[in-house]
Amino acid sequence: MDCVLIDACGWAALIDADLNIDISMSKIIGKPRYLLLEKVKQELLSLSKQRRGLLLNLLEKKSEVISAPEGLRHTDQMLLELSRENGWPVLTVDVRLKERLIKTGGSYIEVTSNNVLRLIQN
Repeated sequence: MDCVLIDACGWAALIDADLNIDISMSKIIGKPRYLLLEKVKQELLSLSKQRRGLLLNLLEKKSEVISAPEGLRHTDQMLLELSRENGWPVLTVDVRLKERLIKTGGSYIEVTSNNVLRLIQN
C-alpha cells in the first residue's frame, strides 16, 4: 500500500486531533504518498473560509493533487472508485463513506476517539 486518499473531513479530523500525519501513518501503514483529489482540495478551500487552522499549506506540500476518475462528479464516488480500483485507503471520518467503502471492497483510515489513526480493511 503506497498511497492514501485524503477526504476533506478526514483531514479536518486529523488536524482537530492534533496528530502528526507522518508519525501517525507510519504506525499503521508506513510512509505513503498522500493523494488529494482536486474536488477535495476545493472542498477544503471552501471550508477554510469558515474555519481557521486547517493547515492547508502543509497538506499541499505533503500531497499530490490528482484528477477525478472519468465520468464521476461526486467526491465520495470518486474516492470509492479510486480506493476499490487501486487498493488505496481513504482517510475519512464520514460514516456513510466508510460503510460504502467496506461494501465495495475499499478500505479506510479513521481518526478514533482516542486521537489515533486506525486502518479498517475489507
